[in-house]
Amino acid sequence: MNLQDILSDIHALEEKLLIFERKYGIRSEIFYASYISGEEPENDNWLLDFSEWASVYKTWLTRQADYRNEIQKVQKKRSSISGLIREAL
Repeated sequence: MNLQDILSDIHALEEKLLIFERKYGIRSEIFYASYISGEEPENDNWLLDFSEWASVYKTWLTRQADYRNEIQKVQKKRSSISGLIREAL
């Protein structure tokens, strides 16, 4: 994946995360920390949402790491912000 593809994925995932955050009234990082510590939803109707929310957030974390790694590779070749932009486009 190139930088533009990774960034597009990040934005699409963030849109999905915002839907969950608005629905449940908490930020995804707070939700995810509770979820991975084993906290169960109090309402069985939330189970599918929580599973999907966790999956989307985990993928978002992975794409963030992918983006940082690719940016670091590019920064070794191009030190300016203009160089980064040219590489990303």
